[in-house]
Amino acid sequence: MKRVTTIVAAALALAAVCASGDWVYEGQWGSLGSGDGEFARPNGIDVAPGGRVYVADLANHRIQYFSPIGKFRGKWGSQGSGYGEFNMPWDVAVGVNGHVYVADTFNYRIQHFNGTGSLYNIWGSEGTGNGQFKRAVGIAASPDGNTVYVVDLMNCRIQYFNRYGLYLGQWGSLGSGNSQFQTPEGIAVAPNGNVYVADTGNMRIQYFTSSGSFLGRWGSGGTGDGQFRLPKDVGVAPNGDVYVADSDNYRIQYFTASGSFLGKWGSQGSGKGEFEQPFNVAVNPSGDRVYVSDYDNHWIQYFKWVNVAVTPTSLGRVKALFR
Repeated sequence: MKRVTTIVAAALALAAVCASGDWVYEGQWGSLGSGDGEFARPNGIDVAPGGRVYVADLANHRIQYFSPIGKFRGKWGSQGSGYGEFNMPWDVAVGVNGHVYVADTFNYRIQHFNGTGSLYNIWGSEGTGNGQFKRAVGIAASPDGNTVYVVDLMNCRIQYFNRYGLYLGQWGSLGSGNSQFQTPEGIAVAPNGNVYVADTGNMRIQYFTSSGSFLGRWGSGGTGDGQFRLPKDVGVAPNGDVYVADSDNYRIQYFTASGSFLGKWGSQGSGKGEFEQPFNVAVNPSGDRVYVSDYDNHWIQYFKWVNVAVTPTSLGRVKALFR
């Protein structure tokens, strides 16, 4: 019986290894400029249900969109305060219905478009009241597309609205306690409706119910696994895993839904898989590709999940083979 138990345990351990994998560099696009497919400080990024990639091209004051592998498909916007114009658009979010929401940061408002840039709606103004902003810097849509969450940076809070801009509620204040923030920036909504916030100044991630009840947090300042130096953004995969753009550590870290460390990749530089200020991260709807906006390299990099197959060698060791 002991031998059978040992064999079963070994088989289970091997199965666990067989199910492993890693994120590897797949491709990139973009360079410094103002032409089609070029960027000046790309920041916010999101992926539509069909795989189209939207990028908030911050210093060019526009939104560009691309195929899943970076082929230019279109753009809209220019600098200004009129309808469809932007003043430093910090982030972009795509709803399940394909609607696009833009955090028009220095115009202190949200603009709402269809997938090719036709304007539907605008809401917000400068201030501290309900539905007002002091730098809307992060934006995310709920899984059903009916709720839009906005990170109101200088007011140290999260506000949420229906998809037409009607104010629904808020949470957060300045501080370091639960549900308090220091310069919050990135935000993402999980498939179960939980809301994750990159609490940048506090060097941590906090997460909440869809209406803002505190659920948990993780992280601290540092360079170790699960530690951060300016976590700028957060993205959630279809399976609930959480990805963090750990900006000043020049890497992406990823975790379970409750913050257990799973892995990381990246280092400082301008080569493949290297970063100079990774500011935003997004996961595609199928969960097998991660996009990163590399702010100071003026490009988008994307990564794919590679499964690892294992075979025992003649000496009983385990040999890993990439599929």
